[in-house]
Amino acid sequence: MSKKATFIPVHSLSKESEEDFVVKQITPDNLNTLNETEHAHRHDYHIFSLVRKGTFHIEIDFERYQIKAPAVLYIHPSQIHRILKIEKADVFLLGVNSDKLNPDYLRILEQIIESARSLPLKSAIYTILDQAIILCTTLFERKTDKLYASVLKDYCNAFVGLIVSQYLEQMERIDSLSRYQILTKEFKLLLERDFILIKQPSDYAGALNISTSYLNECVRNATGLPVSHHIHLRIILEAKRLLFYSDKSVKEIAAELGYDDYPYFCRIFAKITGTTAMDFRNKITH
Repeated sequence: MSKKATFIPVHSLSKESEEDFVVKQITPDNLNTLNETEHAHRHDYHIFSLVRKGTFHIEIDFERYQIKAPAVLYIHPSQIHRILKIEKADVFLLGVNSDKLNPDYLRILEQIIESARSLPLKSAIYTILDQAIILCTTLFERKTDKLYASVLKDYCNAFVGLIVSQYLEQMERIDSLSRYQILTKEFKLLLERDFILIKQPSDYAGALNISTSYLNECVRNATGLPVSHHIHLRIILEAKRLLFYSDKSVKEIAAELGYDDYPYFCRIFAKITGTTAMDFRNKITH
């Protein structure tokens, strides 16, 4: 077995394109040349996929997904993934840097859309999305056009907006959410951003200008679990990623995730997963 990297590989948009966007078409013929299958990795940008035909197999954070056309899939920059195979498939990928996304779309992506969830498409919206991504592909190649960057940004954001609207149609409307659900979503957004630095429920409550007891009441009511459990779940997900995709020691991983108290980190890992960190690593790598 080859030695693992000491970090999770990150594919950077700046190395793939001179722009803040990249459009790729993936088919069985070119899959192995796109550096998407050799190892699991992250991107430093958002990815929006349109599965036009066939079946698309992808692994995201230890879960394998089989996506049948026509469908869309959103992958957040924090998620580790690897394309496994495509069966007689045709898939378009649009990559976008966060600062070039429409702010309203970015807010929705960060707060509402569930990770690694593909959506099947009805014929009418698929036709519109297909036309939109073909146009984005054409514009992406026309680098000498006047106003190239502005036009590309506008049309790529239009494609993203269409996908975001599909997620919204299949999820609860914001104005129909209870106060508990709204505060829980706000807490989870803070957690995703600050889980390495902030470990205490009281600090998240303070950031939301509410009491710790009320935050716990909201999160328990919305999810059935306390705030501390969600904090630990997020930390352990990152620990699992590092255990699988790097050769860092458990102690090094604990320190990277903000735990100077190594035994305490080990107890949290065992409590959440039901196994030790080393047993988890040995199980998934053998």
